[in-house]
Amino acid sequence: MKTIGIDGCKAGWIAISLDDVHAGYWLLESNQELKETFEEYDRIFIDVPIGLTEDQYVRECDEELRNVLGPDYKASVFNPPIRSALHAPTYAEASMESYETTGKKISIQAWNITPNIKAVDQLLQNDESLREKVFESHPELIFQKLNGGNSILQKKQTKKGLRHRLGLLKEQSKFADDFFRDIKEEYRRNQVEEDDIVDAMALALFAFRSLDKPVKTLPEDPPKDSTGLPMAIHYV
Repeated sequence: MKTIGIDGCKAGWIAISLDDVHAGYWLLESNQELKETFEEYDRIFIDVPIGLTEDQYVRECDEELRNVLGPDYKASVFNPPIRSALHAPTYAEASMESYETTGKKISIQAWNITPNIKAVDQLLQNDESLREKVFESHPELIFQKLNGGNSILQKKQTKKGLRHRLGLLKEQSKFADDFFRDIKEEYRRNQVEEDDIVDAMALALFAFRSLDKPVKTLPEDPPKDSTGLPMAIHYV
């Protein structure tokens, strides 16, 4: 089975596989390339909300994730838009739709990732077979697991935090150091940031691990949205 981790970046998506046989990295700059990657791989861990509520501002999985990560990392978990606001053409209209339904507006951070949410949602709506292999995950939860259950004290945007995360990955994968250096050299910072690289590698590592270990979720018994998509954060 082929596994891959995918994280959003300025150019689109950075996709990395740490599978011994299929190891590599790819910049996906269109929804068509994302679709082809979904179809090619057997297990995908991706950092994007999958499954949207109809009228609840906060998904249960996001609330549980914030509790697990602790107060220092609450800001790294965004509340995605409710489904009726997903296709609003502007932030103002999406925010008003959310406010009229939930009493709260969409955050700017959540609106900025809405194109990625929309792209993944559309692919999963168009081809339900993809739902069996595309799993929402979160890099900071993975790094917490790699760090012995403890959250990393420094944020990934700092040099110290980035080095710590890369060090944890290097302990687990022989590809991590080379891939980090090669991606930095091959792509510009306005395409892929350094933290995007380590996040995608973390997702790739746990996608690969999930072939041998049971996949767990936050919450343990996740609800599904109105289209049948689970609202869950996956990890091993």
